[in-house]
Amino acid sequence: MNMNMIPVIIANLNYSICEYDYKFCKYRSIEKHKFSEGLDCDCQNQQHGKMISAFMHGADTIFWMSEKQKNIYLQRFKFLENNKNIVLSSVFDTETLDLLSDVRKKSERRNNKWLIINSPSWIKGASESEKFCEENGYDYELVWNIDHDQLLKKMGLSKGLIFQPLGGDTCPRVVIEAKLSGCELILNDNVQHKEECWFKDKDPESIEKHLRENFINFWNQIEGLITKKETISGYTTTLNCIDQKYPFEQSIKSMLAFCDQVVVVDGGSSDGTWEALELLSNQDDRLIIEKRKRDWSHPRFAVFDGLQKAYARSLCTGDWCWQMDSDEIVHEKDVSKIKNLITQMPKSAHLLALPVIEYWGSDEKVRIDVNPWKWRLSRNHKHITHGIPKGLRTVDEDGNLHSLPGSDGCNYIDSETYEVIPCLNFYDQNIHNLRVNALSGNEDAVQAYENWLNNVIENLPGVHHYSWYDLERKIHTYKNYWSKHWQSLYNIEQEDTAENNMFFDKKWADVSDDEIKQLSIELKDKMGGWIFHNKVDFKKPTPHVYIERGQPEIMKNVK
Repeated sequence: MNMNMIPVIIANLNYSICEYDYKFCKYRSIEKHKFSEGLDCDCQNQQHGKMISAFMHGADTIFWMSEKQKNIYLQRFKFLENNKNIVLSSVFDTETLDLLSDVRKKSERRNNKWLIINSPSWIKGASESEKFCEENGYDYELVWNIDHDQLLKKMGLSKGLIFQPLGGDTCPRVVIEAKLSGCELILNDNVQHKEECWFKDKDPESIEKHLRENFINFWNQIEGLITKKETISGYTTTLNCIDQKYPFEQSIKSMLAFCDQVVVVDGGSSDGTWEALELLSNQDDRLIIEKRKRDWSHPRFAVFDGLQKAYARSLCTGDWCWQMDSDEIVHEKDVSKIKNLITQMPKSAHLLALPVIEYWGSDEKVRIDVNPWKWRLSRNHKHITHGIPKGLRTVDEDGNLHSLPGSDGCNYIDSETYEVIPCLNFYDQNIHNLRVNALSGNEDAVQAYENWLNNVIENLPGVHHYSWYDLERKIHTYKNYWSKHWQSLYNIEQEDTAENNMFFDKKWADVSDDEIKQLSIELKDKMGGWIFHNKVDFKKPTPHVYIERGQPEIMKNVK
């Protein structure tokens, strides 16, 4: 194999490996290495060994010839423990096993000779086996360069086989054939399968039965790998979604349209959300609901958002994970796209960003002032979780974890290092520049951005986000929740003053419901979006775009 091809294979192909020797060693044998160079094999520390181990780590399944062989690999490359490892022993087809059974049954009269495989390769130990016979007065015959039928015939007539290789022989076929032919065996410890339970002290009939079952199991495994359907687990979190007017039931149902499993972790709802989840789960056993209460009065309660997502993810069993918030909906036209997407992704892609349609006040306006993407689809690798990334993690004066500005507390991070998981994204710098130009009011840029976004949505699956669809509801949640959330996450104390209220020129405590309703109407009519880091300025209306395909059907009758 051309070693330069290994990274390409790992990144782009699904494959399994049947390892029958020690390819990490440049001699494919630890003992041959020492014989040739006079030094112990250290290929695991050299470029060759590292490339081979990476190739093996990229495999869906590794089939080993013996337990001992597998353990020698794992001692050198501990990370291979995370692979799917199957000790195969040897695979004999039915025709060969029938032939060996027939040889055994016809071998009533045997001579007193021991067979020695007279291989010219020193590591097969022919000279040592011959010396052993001479020292013990055994009659023997050297066999080599004869066809397979002749060898089996000799096995059926001989007393036994002496095989004493000078290096590790993972699961020598000739030893198994001799045993199934009715031969006695004299072996050394370099025959690496000789102590395994299916072989040691077993009669030929028991071994034959094992090998027949092994043949079926092996090809079932291969067929399963070839025809395997990759599965998707969707996951989300809930907390008093009824009071918050989140379309959580529609969100869950939209995931059930393409997911093999949907996990919902509830934070201790008291408004009927949990009871609604119970009803849904009784209707579809793919829906797994878990209650994980948190102390939402804790000063750092905002950190729990990421912890809830991380816990929901940990319950996912699919090959892929699809994360959504309870105000996000998948369009019915995207169901087939998602299923196709997971079959086409390169193996090197662990996390994908996909389109988000951010409504503003209705489905007539889609925002330009926010990024049109979100981390969405990821491989279900155990090291991928949610939380605050390294560099933004800090603690308050009481030792409670919180974030520095720059994270929402729910980033995709490595569970051990807290490093951000690299993301594959369709949104590049050129499109970002176009969006910024559109925000400045350039009509040609707005039209170009609208065309681009419509094209992206037609080709990639995404979600429709209803966070700012009902602006009156959203302003209420800012008043009652979100302002406190960000203060909790970033450990910021902010007084309720007119200066700190980006919606009104007064304290939140003095804002009436009628004022919120009136502002929501103005925002819907006069603006195409607004990021409330600064006070709203109706003299600078934010541009918006229109999405042609419309809302998901499941949302069209939702008030």
